Amino acid sequence: MLLQAEETTSVSRSANGTKPVIAVEHLHKAYGPTVAVQDVSFTVNAGEIFGILGRNGAGKTTTVECVTGLRRPDRGAISVLGLDPRHERRELHERVGVQLQQSALQDRIRVAEAVELYASFYRRPADGRELLATLGLERARDQYFAKLSGGQKQRLSIVLALIEGVRDRGVTIVLVSHYMEEAERLCDRVAVIDHGNVIALDKPAALGDRARTSQRVRLTVPEGFDDRLLQRSPRSAPSNATAGMWW
Repeated sequence: MLLQAEETTSVSRSANGTKPVIAVEHLHKAYGPTVAVQDVSFTVNAGEIFGILGRNGAGKTTTVECVTGLRRPDRGAISVLGLDPRHERRELHERVGVQLQQSALQDRIRVAEAVELYASFYRRPADGRELLATLGLERARDQYFAKLSGGQKQRLSIVLALIEGVRDRGVTIVLVSHYMEEAERLCDRVAVIDHGNVIALDKPAALGDRARTSQRVRLTVPEGFDDRLLQRSPRSAPSNATAGMWW
């Protein structure tokens, strides 16, 4: 999602004292008995690339649909560029661009050709080679679109969305993805959503460090198992063991 970053008077201030382009407070959305978004809150600052990550069904899509006015939340407050998506949707859509999850190009167009084509639409496009390198597509420059993996197609869509040079013009970007790798390369901050709640919000590097220091593997072993086999493993360091369970 691409947003034009403009100062507005009706948006609350974020923790660093600047006015956020997007402010979401206690968003909740259910479809009958199924709760898609339980309680989501976050802010996005002007000129920021903000990532929303989570597995399928975590609530990412519903959150963004509410933010862009495509769905009406059951409760909570949303402000985008000082506008309420529920009541000012037409004006909001004039200032918000959305890059869908699924995009299509001609099967026989090569990656580099697609980038060159889109760059030709703008007077001062971004550096296509640099964007391809940033998104890990440099080696796929000569591949046909039809031969790309699903992840590569998604990354190419991001390249084509950024080729206009939007960040240089102060445009705010919200990137919704399954892939932490994309967030690490592009995002200033990331919100991780699970079961309709924001379970983590930080810079990508900090989230990565937190994940690496908190990983645990729990094993259930049969009766009579020789636990010395685990202790011999150079990478195993069990912190506790009870009733045949290691973690």
